[in-house]
Amino acid sequence: MRHDRLETMTKGWFVGDFAPTALRSEACEVAIKHYAEGDHEASHMHKVATEITAIVSGRVRMLGAEWGPGDILTIEPGEATDFLALTDVVTVVVKTPSAPDDKYVL
Repeated sequence: MRHDRLETMTKGWFVGDFAPTALRSEACEVAIKHYAEGDHEASHMHKVATEITAIVSGRVRMLGAEWGPGDILTIEPGEATDFLALTDVVTVVVKTPSAPDDKYVL
């Protein structure tokens, strides 16, 4: 058995082809991300990976629309998105494949 803590991972990413990680994998990346109201990420895209974001709690603005708990957004390679936390937010994010250098800020 091995024990890790989410707060020791980088920005909530705990599975993927990077360190630190709870599970090293080239197949995918997984994160649990916590945002405070007003937190944002600049518009970006991935050339290789598909990114799936599940909103667990709170409300966000992504892809020009507002989303909330239960919404799952699949962003294909080449599709741009930005992110704004309209409230405190928790998300689960999966990227496949794991491609640590595949984020392009627009």
